[in-house]
Amino acid sequence: MNHRDNAAALDRDDPLGPLREQFALNDGVIYLDGNSLGVPPKAAASRAAAIIAGEWGDGLIRSWNTAGWFAWPKRLGNKLAPLIGAAEDEVVVTDTISINLFKVLSAALRVANERDPKRRVIVSERSNFPTDLYIAQGLIEQLDRGYELRLVDHASELTGAIDENTALGMITHVNYRTGAMHDMAALTRIIHEKGALAVWDLAHSAGAVPVDLNGANADYAVGCTYKYLNGGPGSPAFIWVPKHLQGAFSQPLSGWWGHKKPFDMVPEYRPDDGIGRFLCGTQPIISMGLVECGLDVFGQTSVAALRRKSLALSDLFIDLVETRCREFPLQLVTPRAHTERGSQASFEHPHGYEVMQALIARNVIGDYREPRILRFGFTPLYTRYVDVWDAVEILRDVLETEAWRAPEYAERGAVT
Repeated sequence: MNHRDNAAALDRDDPLGPLREQFALNDGVIYLDGNSLGVPPKAAASRAAAIIAGEWGDGLIRSWNTAGWFAWPKRLGNKLAPLIGAAEDEVVVTDTISINLFKVLSAALRVANERDPKRRVIVSERSNFPTDLYIAQGLIEQLDRGYELRLVDHASELTGAIDENTALGMITHVNYRTGAMHDMAALTRIIHEKGALAVWDLAHSAGAVPVDLNGANADYAVGCTYKYLNGGPGSPAFIWVPKHLQGAFSQPLSGWWGHKKPFDMVPEYRPDDGIGRFLCGTQPIISMGLVECGLDVFGQTSVAALRRKSLALSDLFIDLVETRCREFPLQLVTPRAHTERGSQASFEHPHGYEVMQALIARNVIGDYREPRILRFGFTPLYTRYVDVWDAVEILRDVLETEAWRAPEYAERGAVT
């Protein structure tokens, strides 16, 4: 593609194009960071107002029943389930990924240990998102019974690292930095062949790439709703456990919302019979209401259609960067093969941070990740082909004029 008009033609023929109108996008901003924080659905503002003024303001505490607040974690979980290949009553929307991962790792280690007491190793990648590694480290310190977190430096080393002492493979489906994507079914099969359990993090997968947890025979999964699912900053995460493992789940955070009959107010904890046992405390109702606004848009299309456009957008971006910015020191770190990448494209540049700040100043919003990584996310619900074209042209100008060398672009904020 060698002209912006070609990109505009793709937008005119895009079957997902009308969905863009359901998002609150500022004119003149090219947003390529939905893989970190999604754009607000237009319905979110009115939904928040309705919850605050009507359900909370008028309904007050009655809304736990009259507005159905109490059932929202399960109801939203069932709404999200088709996006990740889950069955009904296998998902709840609740807490954060970090909290949910703590629950899952604790429960899965117990299951693995009951099957074979010598299995005390969690295997993961050193490049995994840090919170996953930190949660595993913290849990191991609490257990203090000879557990080990074994990290590999490359995905190709995972198979060799999983052995007769491995309890869990803790794998992020799409790498947050590079966008590299695992073959979930194949890796789960290998983990099972070694006698271990497969725990998946779907933070950069849910709503972006096809996921089939039951089809892959996975064991546990966690994910968030504020990235591709557009639930809002800090919106509740989700946890998935297949029905055949739910009864074996021992809740390490046995809060009252996971109780079989929480309003009996008895002193002894008795877990819910099903997916409800994965809840902990009282839920953040306003945030949960906004999660539904994002999920409602997904109900108007299919994951297959999203994936087709995602790959087309990222293919176009990679091609344009490599042709129109070829004289600059940009190195693609995202796999080219469609089966091996998520919905982003990451390039390394010696001054990646400064270049990204210069782009953001020009209203092209991606983000930066150490070391030296420019990260661009493609959200098919609202990203256009002309956005891709324009973003690359601005990137070229920033590099050609060396605008990124301005001193202010080297200053680092609390969040990078």
